[in-house]
Amino acid sequence: MATAAQWVAGSRPRTLPAAVSPVLAGTGVAAFADAVVWWKALLALVVSLALQVAVNYANDYSDGVRGTDDDRVGPMRLVGSGAAPAPAVKRAAFLAFGVAGVAGLVLAATTAWWLVLVGLVCVVAAWYYTGGRTPYGYLGLGEVMVFVFFGLVATAGTAFVQVESVTWPAVVAGCGVGALACGILVVNNLRDIPTDGPAGKRTLAVRLGDARTRTLYVVLVAAAVVCLLALAVGTTWWALLGLGFLAPAMPGVRTVTSGATGPGLIPVLQQTGVAELVWAALVALGLVIGGA
Repeated sequence: MATAAQWVAGSRPRTLPAAVSPVLAGTGVAAFADAVVWWKALLALVVSLALQVAVNYANDYSDGVRGTDDDRVGPMRLVGSGAAPAPAVKRAAFLAFGVAGVAGLVLAATTAWWLVLVGLVCVVAAWYYTGGRTPYGYLGLGEVMVFVFFGLVATAGTAFVQVESVTWPAVVAGCGVGALACGILVVNNLRDIPTDGPAGKRTLAVRLGDARTRTLYVVLVAAAVVCLLALAVGTTWWALLGLGFLAPAMPGVRTVTSGATGPGLIPVLQQTGVAELVWAALVALGLVIGGA
């Protein structure tokens, strides 16, 4: 059985900024509208973190039983490395889904019951990313899922449970968060092109090829800048504090555009995650200041 440290590594903690960021941004939108409900924001954070961990364990399980991770270059996978049996990793995924479900039910009961349906769609999307007979992550649609669920839905959803309406700033903030969350996945899949292709995993990176995938990463970082400008125009110029995300983002851009491969791309995962977190935190701070 895997050690506690291996279970933590298997949860892929470097991806957790992608779960924290939409909650920060969505709460910033709520603060600008003078409608922050802190306990709902905290519950939204529990939902987001639990879903991220669940997705990571679910991917570990599904890729592991398919043999996709047999020659993996990046962070360890529990099933692929043989550190933990596949059924145990599957149970860990569903335990994390359960935690997200309980917190989500409380939010639905105190906001709107149709949020239960949104939560169920999130769980289904998370599982079938690499699970099931025809996982859509193997068809090049993983970035779409990340943008929609860890960008738009998570950010606008966090704002909605506090403001109780879907606002334009929440949608724009969700697009910015989603662009950088996609950047994390793009780098991950760029690194894995040599092993994913032969394993039958036709990610977007495999379909686009090395050069165009690197261009896509730069485009996503640029899209986050455009979203900042749009948010500043629609809310407050204080939102431009978010441009500080370029400090952690640019080293990753330089690494990707320099042609780094394999282990050389691993630091970019963390750099992009930090950039997303800084984007969301500074945007939230700007919205708090601008709305005061």
